[in-house]
Amino acid sequence: MAALKNAEALIPRFKFEKLLNQDQAGRRIVLQGTIDSEPALLLAERAAFDSDESRLSTLSNSLSHIQNLGDNDIYRWYMAHSGVGEGQPADLKINLIYPCTEQHLKKYRAQAVRHVTETPHVYRDHVRPYMKTKRDQGRLNWVFNILDGRTEQEDVLFRSPHSTTTEDERYLLLPDLNWDRKTLGGLHLLALVERRDIWSLRDLKKKHVAWLKRIVADIASTVSRLYSIDADMLKCYVHYQPTYYHFHIHIVHVSLEAGATQAVGKALSLDNIISQLATMAGDQEAGMDNVDLSFTLGEASELWTDVFLPLKEKRLQ
Repeated sequence: MAALKNAEALIPRFKFEKLLNQDQAGRRIVLQGTIDSEPALLLAERAAFDSDESRLSTLSNSLSHIQNLGDNDIYRWYMAHSGVGEGQPADLKINLIYPCTEQHLKKYRAQAVRHVTETPHVYRDHVRPYMKTKRDQGRLNWVFNILDGRTEQEDVLFRSPHSTTTEDERYLLLPDLNWDRKTLGGLHLLALVERRDIWSLRDLKKKHVAWLKRIVADIASTVSRLYSIDADMLKCYVHYQPTYYHFHIHIVHVSLEAGATQAVGKALSLDNIISQLATMAGDQEAGMDNVDLSFTLGEASELWTDVFLPLKEKRLQ
């Protein structure tokens, strides 16, 4: 017991000198300092949430100093304090989806994950029609609201000037809803292209290589200017399957730890896609719709239940 108390007594005696490192988007820090004039390192990481239902039932009421960061359609995001927090920086990043749909519940529910391979045949006969159905259901209204300047304009960090940029070259930059908008090492932006003929990376062809190179170069230059960081501290990738079927590019700081958004089976380097297209056999119409793509799917997702599970069970061909 004495040894335990002595160990616990060390922490209050730590004297801070400087911040050595900050990672996991600011959730873990490494501090340099001293204890009793001897050098010491203090590594601090935010603990996991208590999953006891009695505590979870009071979580929303326990928050204070809630600050809205932005909203669009049914999506809202905030910074907040998990306690009284007077005079302290917010310690929680909160996303709110309201009203949510059954599809949201399926997406965020804990579920088993499957690894699938989407062949050109499966894409053409099953996945492309699925994409069209989702687009026709109005799932992209919130994206078009932003592109058309109707909503969320206060969150637009950059928009290609229409006076000097051709229609196909235009894009706008938004902060990803998972970024706290202040931790540079956790930088995560989205580039939404204004053209609407590209739904996903499946629509990219050899004829798009020059366009992609120009877009990536302009994004790197713009983000470097906005945040005073070198272009080689940024990386660009796209998701497949994406959350929504309008072509968009993720831009992150290279030091951002690879969580779910950058996971194998989800994220593909845009540089690698450009190289693959440039060296692909065939004419300018050859493209990513003619290659196998492997990725992961949750068992609750419609793509699994409506396409890949029936294919596995031979109920679809």
